[in-house]
Amino acid sequence: MDNLHLGVTLFATRTLLEMMENELIKLGIQTFKLALYLALPTLLTGMFLGLAVSIFQATTQINEMTLSFIPKIIGVIIVTILTMPWMLNLTIDFTEKMFNYIPKFIQ
Repeated sequence: MDNLHLGVTLFATRTLLEMMENELIKLGIQTFKLALYLALPTLLTGMFLGLAVSIFQATTQINEMTLSFIPKIIGVIIVTILTMPWMLNLTIDFTEKMFNYIPKFIQ
């Protein structure tokens, strides 16, 4: 009888650990997605503005070093200010999910 009880306990523990592992993998994927969503607007803005300035410099043969940095900095600041409410909502939602996961992981 003890061996049967031990086997059932080990099976239940193994199943619980597999479920925890799956939840943690999902959590890691969600974290990386959130980081990508938060960084993407500013990175794309910097990339496209840098490309536009590079094309402008190539066609006009102006090789001023500060000309490439100033539009990118201004563009990234503007996009960050415009997307800040959206970024904040994503971060708050993710944080609420994390706090709701705490009881599930403690059990």
